[in-house]
Amino acid sequence: MKIGVFIESFRKPFDDALKTASKLGAQGFQMYATDYLKSSVSKKNELQNKIRDSGLEIAAFCGDMGHRMFYFPEEMQDVIDNQKRLCDLAYDFGVHVITSHIGVVPEDKNNKYYGVMYKVYKDLAEYAANAKVRFAIETGPEKSLRLKSFLDDIDSKGAGVNLDPANLAMIQKENPVQAVYNLKNYIVHTHAKDGHWIKPTDSEALYIPDVLGIPRQERGHYLETPLGEGDVPWDNYLKALKDIGYDGFLTIEREVGETPEKDIALAINSLKEHLKNI
Repeated sequence: MKIGVFIESFRKPFDDALKTASKLGAQGFQMYATDYLKSSVSKKNELQNKIRDSGLEIAAFCGDMGHRMFYFPEEMQDVIDNQKRLCDLAYDFGVHVITSHIGVVPEDKNNKYYGVMYKVYKDLAEYAANAKVRFAIETGPEKSLRLKSFLDDIDSKGAGVNLDPANLAMIQKENPVQAVYNLKNYIVHTHAKDGHWIKPTDSEALYIPDVLGIPRQERGHYLETPLGEGDVPWDNYLKALKDIGYDGFLTIEREVGETPEKDIALAINSLKEHLKNI
């Protein structure tokens, strides 16, 4: 397995973040690429040259463009089209994974939104497959078996999972080790993040309150922590990934905290130590 960094987690200009990631010993990085969808060829070539000079690999593009398209596609066709353009951009850059949240998969398959989400994601997954890309859903909004059932229904070579163990542990109170085995056929990218579960979270109120027109989840239900200080059992989790044959990126994501570079450096060193144990 390789260690990557979500480049925006450094909270500094891209060029500086790229140098920092390389200096800290990362092998690759994930990045938001939506700003490059309408860029000129020269602008895209400039980015590719910077990445090549850094010696780093792009682990994945982040394709989060909002949840609403998966619920009200008739209003959001332009956004759906941009998601497809991102697949084309990934192909041009030799990137094989796009990650995104898609909302909350309903537990009841008769729920009206299940069918809508199925149709939109199936369309995107099929488009991704044609571009030799996997459109990977990030874990967290629902438990892993519900997500697996949805992906089984989708039945597309372009479907996939971006497994974020912290989201499962701190939002769903689910053991990410078991989630690895549940989602083993779909995992194409992972986030290396940690956190504590505090009390039950209403996933819909956390992820899609604006979509459903409900009050937003108040704070205090979970806490993201530096890697190694939360509820993720890293040795067992990494052993599970190895057991299913996963050999991709562990991409460090640090969304909070006042010292992201320090936290990322500690996370890289911690992951290297854990990887020695598996």
